[in-house]
Amino acid sequence: MKKLLSTLIGCVALVSVSTAQDPNFSQFFASPMTLNPALTGKFDGVYRFAANYRNQWPTISNAYTTMTASFDMAILKDRIPENDQFGIGFMGYSDKAGDGALNSTYFGASLSYHKSLDENGFHSIGAGFQGTYMNKRLNTSKLTFGDQLTPFGFTGVTQESFASSQVNLNYFDVNAGLIYTGTTNGYNNFYLGASMYHLNRPKESFNKGDYVLNMRTTIQGGAKIPVGSYNSFHFAANHSMQAKAKNTMVGGAFCLNVNNDEENPTNFYLGSWYRFQDALIPYMGLEFGEWHFGASYDVNTSSLKAASNSRGGVEISLIYIKKPVDPGAKKLNCPKF
Repeated sequence: MKKLLSTLIGCVALVSVSTAQDPNFSQFFASPMTLNPALTGKFDGVYRFAANYRNQWPTISNAYTTMTASFDMAILKDRIPENDQFGIGFMGYSDKAGDGALNSTYFGASLSYHKSLDENGFHSIGAGFQGTYMNKRLNTSKLTFGDQLTPFGFTGVTQESFASSQVNLNYFDVNAGLIYTGTTNGYNNFYLGASMYHLNRPKESFNKGDYVLNMRTTIQGGAKIPVGSYNSFHFAANHSMQAKAKNTMVGGAFCLNVNNDEENPTNFYLGSWYRFQDALIPYMGLEFGEWHFGASYDVNTSSLKAASNSRGGVEISLIYIKKPVDPGAKKLNCPKF
């Protein structure tokens, strides 16, 4: 029984490592503090609030429901060079896997510094660090075992026993990242970054085993390319590697400036991303004032599409950036999502 229990819990933990511990948003560009700690405070405004919701594979007993919320801002602006940026941020994250059998929650804090490489602030390089506290709870009452299988489904009574219906796991995690941002004329923008997660290789096991998290490395890049006087095209790509698992996403969206106003635009975004060997992801976005909404839907294209009915998952994002009090203040060159 102990061997079976250890195997079962180990399998659940391994699944959670690839999905729950490391948020896998289709709109990765709309979740800056989970994309790269170096993006903390890297935006043109006073402060930024971002929130994301994802319901993956809803036809398979709500396999994964993920939510994040973050807040970040620049600090010490009067004590550092004009074109430099010092950022601080906080983030919370929740994931429910297996219809609530495994619940993961963590809280994180990030610091970053961006150093301008020229007098105009057109090019900069930044580094960021992030510390997170993780809690995982395994609800054993929602687990199903092989000895429960009957001709009528999993309706039998298991012989497995647990000391408690709730099994908990806690640990501290460390992440870091680098990013370069640049522009040639103040209107276009491009960036290239890399980040690493689980630098301290925390131990993750519900039964006092020796399993440790593999480090995850991500490489991301993107660009904003003006089209005509007011419109633009936005490209973004992200590649992550963890142990033998790889995840690559590439795509873009066209931004239509509906009111032809450069200072206070109302932008409509339409595009698509593709996750290799997994899903096609149509995307729509709306930006007005200080708000940016995004919605996408994963159309599953992998071998799992038979079970998921090609329904990969719905995702919604929200970003609010408080504009500077002085409308004539110098704009900060930063990635445009």
